[in-house]
Order: sequence, then C-alpha cells, then structure tokens
Amino acid sequence: MAELISFEPATGAELWRAETSDVDAEVAAARAGFVPWAAKSLSFRIETLRRFANVVRQRADAFTDLIARETGKPLWEARTEVDTVAAKVDISVSAYAERTAQRRLDAPMNTRMALRHKPHGVLAVLGPYNFPAHLPNGHIVPALIAGNAIVFKPSEKTPATGAFLVDCFHAAGVPAETLRLVIGGPDEGRALAAHDGIDGLLFTGSARTGIALNRAFAEKPEKILALEMGGNNPILVWDTPDLHAAAVLIVQSAFTTAGQRCTAARRLIVQESLAEPLLAELASLTRRLIVGAPHDDPAPFMGPVIDNEVADGLTESFLALMMKGGRPVQHMARPVEDRPFVTPGIIDVTDVGDRPDIELFGPLLQVIRADDFDGAIAEANNTRYGLSASLISQTPALFDRFWAGARAGIVNWNRPTNGASSAAPFGGVGWSGNHRPSAYYAADYCAYPVVSNEAEAARATIGIGLADA
Repeated sequence: MAELISFEPATGAELWRAETSDVDAEVAAARAGFVPWAAKSLSFRIETLRRFANVVRQRADAFTDLIARETGKPLWEARTEVDTVAAKVDISVSAYAERTAQRRLDAPMNTRMALRHKPHGVLAVLGPYNFPAHLPNGHIVPALIAGNAIVFKPSEKTPATGAFLVDCFHAAGVPAETLRLVIGGPDEGRALAAHDGIDGLLFTGSARTGIALNRAFAEKPEKILALEMGGNNPILVWDTPDLHAAAVLIVQSAFTTAGQRCTAARRLIVQESLAEPLLAELASLTRRLIVGAPHDDPAPFMGPVIDNEVADGLTESFLALMMKGGRPVQHMARPVEDRPFVTPGIIDVTDVGDRPDIELFGPLLQVIRADDFDGAIAEANNTRYGLSASLISQTPALFDRFWAGARAGIVNWNRPTNGASSAAPFGGVGWSGNHRPSAYYAADYCAYPVVSNEAEAARATIGIGLADA
C-alpha cells in the first residue's frame, strides 16, 4: 500500500507517515458501527462526547504542538484551536437541544403529535488543512451526538492532526467502528464522496471542490450534503477617525493564520478621502508583523502558508495583479529560501478593470477605492462568493445600510471579518455554501425531523361518500 507523509511547512522535516486507507473497508466498518451507536441513549452519547472534551484538555500541549508543526501556525494560535475543539461539545449539546429537541404538538380528537429527529446514518467528513482539528470537529461532534457514524478523511496536507483527533475520540469511548479514519489524498477523497455506503457528506474546503461535489450529489437527493466553502471577503472603511484601529482590524482580518481562513479579508474597499492616510498606516503596521516558525521567540504574528506550491501561487498572483495595472502598497516577499514563508502583500487594484473573482488563499490584500457609499456596497457584492463582510465606520446609519445591502452570511461592524463564534450559525451564500450553515446550526444537517400523529387506540369512521350496505 502507498504511504502518505506529512512534512512541517516551517522546516521541511518529516513529521508523520502512515499507509493510505481502504475506503471500502472503512465505510463498511462505519455501517456496522452505526446502529449500535444510534441505539444508545442521547445522554450516553453526550457523556461520551464530554469525556472526549476532557481527553482533549488532558492532551492539549501535545495537540497544540502537533497542529503548530503540521500547519506552521504559531503556538498561540494552535492553542486557541485546541481550546475550540474542547469547547465544541457543550455548544453542540445546547444546539441539539434547541434545534432538534423532541416536542409535543397540538393535535385534535384525543390524539397527539410528536416531533423527533433521527440520524442520517453514515456521514463522510472531509476536512481542510487550515484548521485541521477545529473545522472537521465542528461536523463530527454534532453528528455523533445525533447518533450518526462517521468516516473522516483529513486533508492530505494535515493527516497527523486528523489521526490525533480521532484517537482522542476513541480514547473517550467513541467506538472504533463508529468513527473511522481515512488516510489518503484526492483519490481516497473522491472514492469516499462517491461511495454508495455513505448517507451524506459534510465538507469544508475550496469552492472548486465544493461545486464538483454539488454536481455529483445532484442525482442523489437521498443524501445530505453540507458545503462550507471559501470567500472573496470585503472589509469596507468609511467615515472613521481612528485610522490606527482601522489598520489593526484590517491586519487581523487579512493576515491572521497567514490569510488562510475562509473568512479572511481579501478586498479592502476604502473611502477615497481616507485612502492615502489609511494605506500609509496599514503599510507601516504590516511591516512590523513578525513572520516566523511556530516555536520562535518572540512569537510570530503568522507562520508560513501550508506549502511551497501555495506560496508560489500567491507570489505569482501578486505579480499578475501588478501586470494588470495594480499598484503595490506593500510588496509580497519570500524571506526563507525553499520554505513557504510569505510576507503580507497589499496591492491597489482600483484601476484594474478585470479583477479576478477568486479566493487567493493567503496574506494578499487587494485595495479598491470608492467615491460613494452605495458604490462601495456594490463593490463589496461584486463577487460570486458571500461568506463574510465587515464595515469599519463610526456612523450607525451606515452600518444599517451596509447590513441591509451586503450579500453575506456574516456581516460585522467595527470587527474583523474572521473570528466567528461557534455559538452562532456559520455559513454564506453564493459560492460560499449551499445553505447548510455550520457551527451552532450544524445540528440541522446532522439529523432529520420525523413527525408522528399518534393515538393509543384505532378509532376511525368514514362519514361521507359511502354507498348503502
């Protein structure tokens, strides 16, 4: 069997290796593990998942170190991801009770109406590399609480983190047959997504892959499909006096996690009269950002992107925007030879007529100047995506207009575009998702409603339309 090897982006050192999985065998195991898990009481499943949260807390240091090494993100950020994994359980328990609880409904003639929810069966989960524990965990925990079995394939770029996460579930008492791990690359991912033995797919990743999955599932209405895809997210600055605070919010939005967040700001839309002083403040702050390895001291603001292929694509994209007429505000550079460290790039593309509507997944921010607020909102919506949008302004009336006009699932005011809470729904429109928001609303796609009209004895008559006996 072939092997999959994971390398540390910051050093190039080999981190982990394992044989690729037999997808058919993993799906078959999950099918066998579904019924026994679904037959357990809800309280049993919840207590098992609470033990999982405790296991994660006990192993937090090792988990943090592994995420940092495998993704390249700073230790402080990897630690935040581990905390989020543990916190997901209580949030999901509350969400299940609110979104999918059993209910009694009014019914006539001494009958009763009951609303209950059933798990789908075996759900496949495809995870991304940017948050290799938090994002798949956001699918797995609510799906297990609902009674599903899971076949989880982590990104081929972060398989060690996926394996560690699954081991935490098993150590807490989630049966090995109920949660299966698939190690592999795109071939294994395609085989899992197309497998007849799954009852649905929960996906986080690129729009290109998500759209392909949407087409493939178009002829399978019996299977649930939840897509979390990317964003070409705008952050709009208008009528604000504190340009330093605005610059900090822009940096946090665009460059946290080396820009490798689906909610990262890709486009800065700025009031023309504020553009020059804001860009000067932004460039000055950006030049101070420390780009380094996860364990560096002092701690870096951001680490490398995931690999050299991604880094090459980002620098080529920056040059392509320049060739189209973009004006560099802060040049993008590769400070470490043969390693995927990329310094943040800022480029003014106001005069570029055919700006590409793509998700440049890294620390590259495009600037667009606007003369009027309605035009700025139109520019914010000038994308097929619709995940996150943010307004920086001191004028409440402008936020009212922005909220009403922005086409996105997350619309913020004087806050970054990223940093979404797991205690709220998370999702977008357009090419950012298929109206299956995750986080708090993940309970909605992990179980389906069953309505029962019930009576303890059979009583029935036909009062009209019968011939005489």
